[in-house]
Amino acid sequence: PGLAPPRAARPRARPGRAAPRGVGGRGARHRPRLREWLVDREKRQETGIPSRLVVLAGPTAVGKGTVSTYIRENYPDVHLSVSATTRKPRPGEVHGVNYFFLSDDEFDTLVENDEMLEWATVHNAFRYGTPRGPVLEAMAEGMSVLLEIDLQGARQVRGTMPQAVLVFLLPPTWEELVRRLIGRGTESTEEQQRRLATAKVELAAQDEFDYRVVNSDVGTAASEVVDLMALR
Repeated sequence: PGLAPPRAARPRARPGRAAPRGVGGRGARHRPRLREWLVDREKRQETGIPSRLVVLAGPTAVGKGTVSTYIRENYPDVHLSVSATTRKPRPGEVHGVNYFFLSDDEFDTLVENDEMLEWATVHNAFRYGTPRGPVLEAMAEGMSVLLEIDLQGARQVRGTMPQAVLVFLLPPTWEELVRRLIGRGTESTEEQQRRLATAKVELAAQDEFDYRVVNSDVGTAASEVVDLMALR
């Protein structure tokens, strides 16, 4: 009840394989997971339980930033955590909105003071991390929190906050991932090859995550991520 057919198909697919089937067509392994997902969703809607902390990760160029930006612009109830990084801003990126762009010394200070929820060195080049304070404050206020981070960071969050829901964002195909990386034109050829090699390793880790979302369409992928936060 309350789920139109297109949205009903998504939770039916989510607890198991991608192909949506009727509830009666689910096997003994899938049906309990589907029931658990629906019961949890209903309880959160009825009791106002604070929504989940959701971690969004995936390989380079899969569109994590694009999906999270879409969520920020279209789902105001979601608190999108702003990561810190030591890399330089790309064209159009804004400090404090896309990232906190920090110097190495500034980043070191946050790490030394245990003010990072997670952090890692990515592509053997720059460091990325999630400031701890804003995330905990938002959760204390009952807000839904979305972390858009890399694979290493997701593993750290799983260790420090096991209640977090981990979502892996996938490209439709490997060829599409290559096209997106080359098409954005922000890295040298050597850097592109290094990132693609890293992407193959990252894709192999997708089974570590609770859910997988294919980013064929930004709006649809964003909607699926928000559904996991039990906001709708």
